[in-house]
Amino acid sequence: MKKLPARYLPLATPFVLSGIMSLLVTGVATLKGFGPVSNFAKLWMGAWAVSWPVAFPTAVLALPLARRIVAIFVETPPAQSAETPGT
Repeated sequence: MKKLPARYLPLATPFVLSGIMSLLVTGVATLKGFGPVSNFAKLWMGAWAVSWPVAFPTAVLALPLARRIVAIFVETPPAQSAETPGT
């Protein structure tokens, strides 16, 4: 499988993450709101179809802020040397 170029990483990560999170959150909310009804899957996918287009741009915009907040209380790892060990 051919991979996307590395320049797409800033969009690919929130795209996948927002998809997974919105899928799970809408599933929980749909189950809580309607219970285990016979058309649960249809209701869930309808909620997800509306939620993911909101979740993705929100994740893209919120990710830099989240990184800055996390950097306040998490140490930054030491920079990797560009040299190959043993050279």
